[in-house]
Amino acid sequence: MKIVFAGTPEFAVPSLRAAAGKAEIVAVYTQPDRPAGRGRALTPSPVKREALARGFEVRQPETLRTAAAREALRALEPDLMVVVAYGLLLPQGILDIPRDGCWNVHASLLPRWRGAAPVQRAIEAGDTETGVCLMQMERGLDTGPVLLSQTLAIGEHETGGQLHDRLAELGAQVLADGLGLLRAGIRPVAKPQPEAGATYARKLDKAEARLDWSQPAQALANRVRAFNPWPMAEAEVAGERLRIHAAVALPAQHQAPPGTVLAAGRDGIDVACGDGALRIRTLQRAGGKAITAADYLNARRDLAAAR
Repeated sequence: MKIVFAGTPEFAVPSLRAAAGKAEIVAVYTQPDRPAGRGRALTPSPVKREALARGFEVRQPETLRTAAAREALRALEPDLMVVVAYGLLLPQGILDIPRDGCWNVHASLLPRWRGAAPVQRAIEAGDTETGVCLMQMERGLDTGPVLLSQTLAIGEHETGGQLHDRLAELGAQVLADGLGLLRAGIRPVAKPQPEAGATYARKLDKAEARLDWSQPAQALANRVRAFNPWPMAEAEVAGERLRIHAAVALPAQHQAPPGTVLAAGRDGIDVACGDGALRIRTLQRAGGKAITAADYLNARRDLAAAR
């Protein structure tokens, strides 16, 4: 079985490894190298690094919408194309080339959280479970029928980064199961997605990271978890801009204006919200590293003494 794999970020790497264990990888498609870091040097994607380490041919087209792109893929004579967080839309002319079409590993229980950031949006919304779907791709955005799926519970304090890593491994497992069936001549049954329950997981924007203290504490706690490690929540606390790494919601009753520090001690810094209070447990000052609230208060004697 000849497979073309298409993926870019770290999330796709476990799936590439799984595919390599089940079939012949004839080429790996990934996004072109992008500037990164302080020096803005061109940096290969995690999938490219993994592919080169395994000796796979790597292709990095800017688009798949040209006749040349279609002919280049057709020349590989793939049985299947596996797409995992690739970052380019596949036009119908590409979807039609592999004998068995194109499969996509998506980090949600479709039709909930179609789109670019399903992991973070699930946490932000307060979902208690999510999962992975192996989907037969079609022209719509994550609208294709589901071949296989696995459910995963979201931990009460789990961050976006932690859930991302668990879903990446679960996605590789689901892909391996699907490829194993296909190799045995058993094509997974494609089940159309229901229209009810469809939601869209829009791409993360750094502007979303600023916390609005007028919102309910639980909504802010969910956002802190979802946006760790990126873009990382930030807020004005006692006159200082801080990045918030970990926080929990408290059902506190108060009459204080949102943003007021209600208490500050070893357990954290409690800030008044529109409903309840947010207890900040781990934070980061500008130019510093992540520290506990207790360590922060050692440097803010004025705040600790006042509260």
